[in-house]
Order: sequence, then C-alpha cells, then structure tokens
Amino acid sequence: MHIFVTGGAGFIGSQFIRDWAERFPEGHITNFDKLTYAGNLANLTAVEAHANYRFIRGDICDRNALLEAIPANVDAIVHFAAESDVDRSIAGAAEFVRTNVVGTQVLLDVARERGAKRFLHISTDEVGGTMGLGWFFEDSKLDPRSPYAASKTAAEQLVRAVGATFGMDYVITRTSNNYGPYQFPEKVLPLAICNALSGQPIPVYGDGLQIRDWVHVADNSKALQLALLQGKAGETYHIGGGTPQTNMEVLRTLLSMLYCHESLLKRVTDRLGHDRRYAVSYAKIERELGWHPEISFPTGLRSTIHWYRQNQEWVKAVRNGEYLNYYKAQYGLNLPAGQVV
Repeated sequence: MHIFVTGGAGFIGSQFIRDWAERFPEGHITNFDKLTYAGNLANLTAVEAHANYRFIRGDICDRNALLEAIPANVDAIVHFAAESDVDRSIAGAAEFVRTNVVGTQVLLDVARERGAKRFLHISTDEVGGTMGLGWFFEDSKLDPRSPYAASKTAAEQLVRAVGATFGMDYVITRTSNNYGPYQFPEKVLPLAICNALSGQPIPVYGDGLQIRDWVHVADNSKALQLALLQGKAGETYHIGGGTPQTNMEVLRTLLSMLYCHESLLKRVTDRLGHDRRYAVSYAKIERELGWHPEISFPTGLRSTIHWYRQNQEWVKAVRNGEYLNYYKAQYGLNLPAGQVV
C-alpha cells in the first residue's frame, strides 16, 4: 500500500507516519511537507532510514509539485497539512485561507487526476464552535467562530463537494485537543510543560475556565489508521478523549505532577472570540470501528512530561529557532531565524 501524507513533519502527522511505518514495514510512505515553523524533520528520525519512506519538501498550493510527487493510482492521501494556530489566524487570516482552503482544493484536484483510491481529511472539533452542555456529534450544526475554524470548515465542505460531484472516496475525521511528544510549544500543554521546567510563567487566557477535551496523539493515530483502512466512504468520525476539563484544571494537574507552585500561572488578556467549551462524542467511531481512547489523561500527561524532560535538545532547537536555520541552509527557505517561542 502506498500512502501520500501531507504535513507529515508536524506533530500529529509525524506520529501517524511513525506508527504506520512500524505497522506496515513493507508499505510505501511519501511525506510531502512545506516545512513551515511547525514542521520539524527531527520528529521523523525514527523512519528516515526506512527503505520505503521518502520526504519531499513542497507546498500543497503548488499543483505542479503535487503532480510530480503523487504517484499514479496512489492508494490513499492522508491530508494533515494545515495552518492550525488560532491566535495566528486572528492576527492574520490570509495564510490560513491559502493553505487550508485553496491548498485543500488543489490537493483534491490532483488526487482525482492521479486516481487516488481514498482521501482521508483531518479536521478539528473547532468547526462546531462553542458548546453549552452536551456533545458535538458528527451531524451537529457547524458553527466556526475563528478564522482557523472557518478555514477548516470550508476545507471539509470542499472534500464533501468533490465526493458528491465526482464520486471520490473520502473520509473526514475531527479530533479534539491532541497532546503528547513532539508537539510544537505554542500549544498550551507543551508551552506549560516547557515553561514550568525552566521556571518561567505559564500564560492563562482570561479566567482559565474554557473547557477542552484531550486525547493522546498515539490514541488519535490509531483512530486515524482505522478510519483510513475501515472507515465507510463519505463518513465523518469524531476522535476524542471523553473527559472534558477546564484549562485551569489541566494546568493545576500538570503543576502538581511537576511539584511546581501555582504562582507560575499568570493570567493574560483572553483571546478574541474565545470558544468556551468543546466536547466531541466518539460514540460513532467506537460503535462502527471499535475505537476508544486507551491512554487515560493522567497517564498520558505524565508520559508527555517525561518526554519533554528527556528531550531538552529538541526543545531547545525548537524554541530558539535552530531547526529553521538548518532548513534555510538545506532548502534555501525564507524562514525567520532566532527566537520562535
């Protein structure tokens, strides 16, 4: 089986590639990644020597690059590539529309031209917007409330439109907040862990009572593999941890595990239009594909803390921008140098 993965140098994409290569050592993997600030080839050292793995640097908005990279009759395209930071989307939405919307459309066009047998589109729980009580189901109303969420909603609709118009076999997944090793420390948990380990303040938006559902990236990877291999064409599957918690609860648990004082928590101005609560139901994927989260949040958080403790060189390279300097030299990229986080 030959899979073509976009955004495979990112946090979730690299986990998926590592797991897939271990599970299917005879399979072929092409990793197509633009190598923006959030893409890091150090996440993939475990598969670099894999005989059937290859990396191609490219932009999903570049039709010619995709045509050259995607082999004819590829078995599946797994689409992770996206701009995903909400704060960056609020500061400037244009790149989110370009990558998440235009890029998805270009990829869909090339996927049809190359005769891709399946298109797995990775989306987010944020397309459902903020919730009161209850759960976000696959057929719930979509109500995106940030530029990032709006761009991901548009991408989903493009995938569905191509499926309806041209009969493309597709599956969409929406995942709740992921956490685990190799996550870029602009996200709340790796930022909090890295700051706590170095004694730096941990920012808390507003009152810290926003509710999020957490799923370990390894559990998510298993769900994505099931969706790719066994998911019903044209279906959407939610992937979540099933244990929504406030941001403050999560950070206090983290500080307790690190034996750090809560004085490290520093309230900052709340995000514009900050969604109050996300909570996805994973009942459908459990019922139809037999998936459920296996890693409890306390267990997963402890292992994540341990990983960041043991991988300070990775953290240092990410936080000071050293990996970007390497990409500039290796690929001639126009990326910013110096402090990133």
